Amino acid sequence: MKILMFSWEFPPLIAGGLAMACYGMVKALLELGVEIDLVLPTKEMVYFPLKKVEDADTLPVVFLDPVRQKEYDEFFTTKTASTTESVSTILERLEFIGATFSPETYISGSELKTWSHIFEKVSTIKYEHTRTEERVWENIKEYLIGDEDIFKKVQELTIRAEKYAQVLDFDVIHAHDWLTYPAGMLVKKLTQKPLVSHIHATEFDRAGGAGDERIHKLEYEGMTYADLVICVSKYTANMIISRYNIDPGKIRIVHNAYDVDDLSGLQKERIFKGPTIIFLGRITLQKGPDYFIELAGQVLKTHPEARFIIAGSGDMGRRILYRSAYLKLKNKLVFTGFLNRKDVEKILNSVDIYIMPSVSEPFGIAPLEAMAYGVTTIISKQSGVSEVVQNAYKVDFWDISKMVEIVNYLIENPEDCKAMGERGRLEVQNIGWTEASEKILKTYQEAFQIYDSQTH
Repeated sequence: MKILMFSWEFPPLIAGGLAMACYGMVKALLELGVEIDLVLPTKEMVYFPLKKVEDADTLPVVFLDPVRQKEYDEFFTTKTASTTESVSTILERLEFIGATFSPETYISGSELKTWSHIFEKVSTIKYEHTRTEERVWENIKEYLIGDEDIFKKVQELTIRAEKYAQVLDFDVIHAHDWLTYPAGMLVKKLTQKPLVSHIHATEFDRAGGAGDERIHKLEYEGMTYADLVICVSKYTANMIISRYNIDPGKIRIVHNAYDVDDLSGLQKERIFKGPTIIFLGRITLQKGPDYFIELAGQVLKTHPEARFIIAGSGDMGRRILYRSAYLKLKNKLVFTGFLNRKDVEKILNSVDIYIMPSVSEPFGIAPLEAMAYGVTTIISKQSGVSEVVQNAYKVDFWDISKMVEIVNYLIENPEDCKAMGERGRLEVQNIGWTEASEKILKTYQEAFQIYDSQTH
């Protein structure tokens, strides 16, 4: 089966959990014989034809413009194309095509002129349900208007989707989150091929409340227009049914996973002598860093030898920094800023306790990463990952007192802490992408059957 996949990020371009989720599922799908043409927001109009498992690591590039393809090939003739290609070389190639960690706005004036043209072309297509189709495309055109870079970038990806639809051969379209929904919808409209919309997080999750109405509307249209919708948890499925009125019959729940090496023999390389507790994630309202900082202040009253780390960046960074100063946490709390993959692995191998106090977490891969390193984990009950793991403490995000109680207990009983971490490490070994990818492949097959029955 051939899949046209739209995503906003993919390793080594990692902005959040979406990148690692896409990487894990893509590798597992390739193992099953699925072929994937991956499209990312890039300056150059390219795609990544992934046919073999190792392609997920080397990311072969194909330009739609043969002239640019020739220039690219000539530039990298001295670079190896083998599976041993270095990460630095891959980053060079990604830089060449204009793939960035935070996708910039590359959209040009000439392309902006085609924005209305795209919808004029859609309007000429015969509608099966005229009023419904007209409303959908009028709404997409309205909701994607905005001066913010991210909206312009989504416009650009949507405009370019038409060419991908014309050039590539595929059976099913797979679009990840609202950023790629309009592109996936347009390809579905132009080709009549089935669309699977994957919801990793809603605007309610990210904003911790109402958020941006335009994004809510785009999420609604993207999931409503899709043939099937993949949710990363029951928690997310319930949310899109209750808040977006998505038909339960088209929802398929596929929990995220995390493929890990056996790290049982790995020796911890401590940063601090005392017990170390970490928050790892975006410093945003959704992730609950304010609860973590309050917890730190209370734990330190009982255990001043403890040390806390906040690893990540986000719009609440300054607020959390000010709060830590007010609480006089001083050098007992360290802010690392954003960490790359290597640094994340290094820091997880140095800590004792990981806490994810998310207000709303559709899934949450970071706890699985922490557990893989034998780190005792405390997670929010308001998360999808709490549906999957057993060997972790589960607490309501707002229950700081309970989290403080657990952390104090673990500090005072280091052997129990170590034992819980080891149980978690063993458990996470069995939460791989193989089973999840089989469910995704089954979803593709279902979507294709729907398409096939409608066209024959």
